[in-house]
Amino acid sequence: MKKYLFFYIITSLLLLANTSSSSKFKGLKADLVTVVKSKRKMYLSCKGKILKKYDIALGGNPVGHKRVRGDQKTPEGKYKLDYFKPNSSFYKALHISYPNRRDHQNARRLGKSPGGSIMIHGQPNNREIKKSFFQRYNDWTAGCIALENDEMDEVLRLVNVGTPIHIKP
Repeated sequence: MKKYLFFYIITSLLLLANTSSSSKFKGLKADLVTVVKSKRKMYLSCKGKILKKYDIALGGNPVGHKRVRGDQKTPEGKYKLDYFKPNSSFYKALHISYPNRRDHQNARRLGKSPGGSIMIHGQPNNREIKKSFFQRYNDWTAGCIALENDEMDEVLRLVNVGTPIHIKP
């Protein structure tokens, strides 16, 4: 009997320890998403305090601001997460409001399209594509910000559509 009681107490303590960090922010929502491209990090914060930090993958040519469709760059600047996309080639996604008016104007001066469909998303739905991407590349998207699928689920619990996102070099 003592043996089972000891096991029950230890198991309960371990479960409590594993859930305390996530329950610490229970009910809080991020009021800002910040991406620091040079560090390959994304931060969710609320009232200036970091709630979560994630390792990310970026576009295949990540240095510099996205200018035109196909440049493989992740944009830099202040945008919003303007809608949720539950079905795509990648596990769940939040759309980033790129291109803004300035992005359109800059691309027009170059005689090109600024591109679009920039998202925070999970991994490719096709397992073979996922396997080949991650064996060879760290930054593999076409300009998006990629996370693991379980992290994407967590982001969706902590971030509402309409939340600002600041993408820094």
